[in-house]
Amino acid sequence: MSIPSLSMVSRPSSHALIVIGAVAEKKGVRLVASRDTTKLQKLAASLDVTGAQDSFTTAIDPAHPATVLAIVGLGSGPLTPNSFRYAAAVAVRKLAGNETVAFDFGAVEAASLEALAEGAAIGSYSYTEYKSTPEKKSAVTSIEIVADKKLTVDLSKPAVSAAALTLVKNLVNTPPNDLYPATFVDHTLAAIKGLPIKSTVWDEKALIKDGFGGIVGVGQGSSRPPRLVKLVYSPRKAKKHIAIVGKGITFDTGGLSLKSGAGMIGMKYDMTGAASTLAIITAAAKLKLNVNITAWLCLAENMPSSTATRPNDVLTIHGGKTVEVLNTDAEGRLVLADGLVAASKEYPDVIFDIATLTGAATTALGTRYTGVMGDAETISHLVELGNSTGENFWHMPLPEELRAYLNSDVADIANVKPGNTAGGMLVGATFLKDFVGKTSDKPDAPQIPWVHLDIANTANNAGGAYGFTSAGPTGVAVRTLINLAESYATA
Repeated sequence: MSIPSLSMVSRPSSHALIVIGAVAEKKGVRLVASRDTTKLQKLAASLDVTGAQDSFTTAIDPAHPATVLAIVGLGSGPLTPNSFRYAAAVAVRKLAGNETVAFDFGAVEAASLEALAEGAAIGSYSYTEYKSTPEKKSAVTSIEIVADKKLTVDLSKPAVSAAALTLVKNLVNTPPNDLYPATFVDHTLAAIKGLPIKSTVWDEKALIKDGFGGIVGVGQGSSRPPRLVKLVYSPRKAKKHIAIVGKGITFDTGGLSLKSGAGMIGMKYDMTGAASTLAIITAAAKLKLNVNITAWLCLAENMPSSTATRPNDVLTIHGGKTVEVLNTDAEGRLVLADGLVAASKEYPDVIFDIATLTGAATTALGTRYTGVMGDAETISHLVELGNSTGENFWHMPLPEELRAYLNSDVADIANVKPGNTAGGMLVGATFLKDFVGKTSDKPDAPQIPWVHLDIANTANNAGGAYGFTSAGPTGVAVRTLINLAESYATA
């Protein structure tokens, strides 16, 4: 699935279905369009058009009987770019089966039109790779945005952002019998082809040789061995360096600490962090952002077998720290530990890790807020950028007393506190913090600014689609982190 074409036009194509907006106000609904809506306003009232978010209605234009209009809710004011992004995705999803859709929202500023284009492109997503027969209603393939010719609107970034989300969703949707560490590498190399991104791939032998004990330990129970991928985007004049580490468990059975049958369904999603990491660095390269980015994709399949890691086994993480494994279903933190240590060795300005790490994230924050932990200043910036992209992040604490939960009698640290049900998301992040390095090799150097994003609760929308959030994989945090990389490029 590719994104639809995006274009600016002064008037819609003759074959395009036209979308206008409706705003919910105290005095009633106000229609938003460049055309005369006087007659249509009365019709809208008779059709009970509310203007609420996610509302959608089609009607014949009274002034032009041959024209079908779609009226999509923009919510209650004040209107922001997020209003248009959200509404455009709703409309495009509802209008599947139409080849071309034109948005005519009247006099709208450039930022809102760019957001509209992004929402429309995101909302068109569908995945039919494994369908034996075509969908009855194919996705929209062409988006037209009606605007004044004098207005300068750059559609390149909305297109790149939508393509990044499509990459994540396509990878996550791929069944685990076809997506495993080795084939994930193939998809990665295909995604960066033609881009100024260098790659290094560790196979199982290289992982053992270089001491990546977390990835090896998690992957050793599978017949399909693990991989580590390092991607480097380094513009010549870039001054800042961002490292991103992604959890890439292509399927998670829980290992010998086996999940229930029902709990295993959907565990192909456990590689979303690695897919997101790949999408972010490819987007940065396409946008030619002036910032160094190093991406680490930690790939393994967590399976139970006679060769699988056992509870009470001790693994040696890259760099030498040892971990007693007390629950093999807490495997994501083991592969991320290797990635965090490797990323730290290059002394980046900031490290992010993205992971579907804990079920506790859902218990704590529901399904629409992503928990973020770590460096307060970086998190504040991230939350602000999330607000501008329509993504919700919530700063969670990392209490120092939680580290004692992970003390081990035989190793440097344990991967869980058996029997503990309190603050599971925070305990997971506390474990990861132990593997983030310092800003230099000096003994008194501070820790590298680090932010952990636990997307276990937001990476998959198990309910119905809403706004630009589709059912299934969401690509959460990708657009926000692209914007964050852009902010570092201009710092």
